[in-house]
Amino acid sequence: MNFKLLRQASQKTFLGAIGAAALSIVAIGTAQADPVTVVSWGGSYGKAQDAALFTDASKNSGIEINRESGASMSKVMLQVESGAVTWDLVVSGSGGCAAAAAKGALEKIDFNVVDVSDFLPNTYTDYCIGSDVFATVFAWNTEKYGEPGTAGAPNSWADFWDVKKFPGTRAIRLNNVDGVLEPAVMAMGVPPEKVYEFLSSEGGIEKAIAKIRELKPHISVYWKSGAMQAQLMKDKEVDMITGWNGRFDNAKKDGATVGYTFNQALRDYDGFGIPKGAPNKDMAMKFLAEVSKPQYQANLPFHITYGPTNKVAYEVTSAPKELLEALPSHPNNVSKMLAVDLKWYANYREKALEMYMELLSE
Repeated sequence: MNFKLLRQASQKTFLGAIGAAALSIVAIGTAQADPVTVVSWGGSYGKAQDAALFTDASKNSGIEINRESGASMSKVMLQVESGAVTWDLVVSGSGGCAAAAAKGALEKIDFNVVDVSDFLPNTYTDYCIGSDVFATVFAWNTEKYGEPGTAGAPNSWADFWDVKKFPGTRAIRLNNVDGVLEPAVMAMGVPPEKVYEFLSSEGGIEKAIAKIRELKPHISVYWKSGAMQAQLMKDKEVDMITGWNGRFDNAKKDGATVGYTFNQALRDYDGFGIPKGAPNKDMAMKFLAEVSKPQYQANLPFHITYGPTNKVAYEVTSAPKELLEALPSHPNNVSKMLAVDLKWYANYREKALEMYMELLSE
């Protein structure tokens, strides 16, 4: 037997196996990762995020995304509790983010990846990164009550509750307590700066619920989404409604006779959270870092009148002065509004939601 030839053949086989394994490892490392599932809402808001943020951020970063609608932090918490998490990056109002974080349903943000050094104060937490600044306002049919700022037009939450001075149908939120109780407290005459102190006091939530109960006979519709807010005003189905400023601005562009005021509005922000145990957590964190850059946020006001959370966006945007002054984050408007208190939502949201749902079922 030729032991020398046998040894050479064995070496070739061994080296070939190593080479094949190495190629397999390289192939695995360079293979296309699963798309990051990004979940937001529908209507004009979802379209605005796609146009200003998601499409370009995905293209420029090379991170493939799968876009879904129907975002809900309640669904996130159910996914986490059941151990069946399918979403990677979810949009929510700040109150929903705070509640989910308090329940341990969100991943902690890696600030070595996501740069928030240029963000406006109070537009991010350890678990949620703000995507835009919006306002919860009350809007009305301007044909019936007049244009904002004109004599006799409504200008406060007390006016929203005053069905004698401003008779007509109302619409408020369904199945979510975010931005629901604060207007009721201000309608009672409590100054904006004392609202959360009132709601934190014994019986405060109960009194706010009772105030909403007063209005209930005049509520003809409970809205479920921003798209529904806009449609109700386009169809003139209600005379007054609570909702988000950008939805009403877009409805007005579409021909709706609708106006609103920033007076006593709730200044809030939408944010991105990563569900605990997200299947593509690391890639979701990288995509979150990308969409948080100012060049994307600077485009958002062209599609919906929500302000950037990255203050550099105000420096690089080409938006005209008139548009910037219409944003809820503009200094002229900030001073008129009440900033949403996330600590209150973390501590009391669950109790408040339970009581609100009981009211709706009465």
